[in-house]
Amino acid sequence: MTRPILTLTTDFGTADHYVGAMKGVILGICPQAQIIDITHEVAPFAIAEGAYSIAQAWHCFPEKTVHIVVVDPGVGTARRPILVEAGGHYFLGPDNGVLSMVYLHENAKVRLISNQQYFRHPVSQTFHGRDIFAPVAAHLAGGAPAESIGADIADYAQPAFAGPQRSGSGQWLGQIIKADRFGNLITNFHVSEFARLGQGPFTLTVGTRRITALAQNYQTCAPGELFLIVGSSGYYEISLRQGNAAEYTKSKPGAAIELATPSA
Repeated sequence: MTRPILTLTTDFGTADHYVGAMKGVILGICPQAQIIDITHEVAPFAIAEGAYSIAQAWHCFPEKTVHIVVVDPGVGTARRPILVEAGGHYFLGPDNGVLSMVYLHENAKVRLISNQQYFRHPVSQTFHGRDIFAPVAAHLAGGAPAESIGADIADYAQPAFAGPQRSGSGQWLGQIIKADRFGNLITNFHVSEFARLGQGPFTLTVGTRRITALAQNYQTCAPGELFLIVGSSGYYEISLRQGNAAEYTKSKPGAAIELATPSA
């Protein structure tokens, strides 16, 4: 039998015991599991970045992979744990939008994780990754049916960062969802919705900087020039040739951006 695959995406980092504890819980329930770390370097509490990270990685895994995504500033509050079934995969995380780039772009079923027989007890108010998401995911990977986890829900979070909002004729408000290690600023403008962006004049404003160039590759523009480029994820990225766009624009994830174009 093929060994089940579970992935982990968190903002826990690797300096503390948190990731190791989650892996221990998973292996105690499903010892045959293959556990893959997607990243534990999501910026602390950066829900949009966590959503982006899992959205770019899950397609690369086989069907029936179980993905645990824990970026959870509301742990211990009334926010709910959810299970998403989409694309032949399973996703577990808090109902705070961290799974929104999956369920808003795929045919999905969303369930409330409510069956406490699959939880680790006692449940800590500060570590649901260990006590709810890890054990439930392990049971699911081990063969527990999804319908036994909890009932379907329809009122799950649909955060604004999952897509830009129209603010006028040819005008849109968006935001930065991630700054990668090279300083590229990944926006929530996707090429599928703004495919004609390079066919006419446009202005994208981030902070005090205005961008009017769309590059085909990183060598197209002059050194020190700020430009847009379509990244490997399909989202437009703000880049600076041979420089760090995040530092140059003094922008961070969550920063507002504005797009004006007659061709959008």
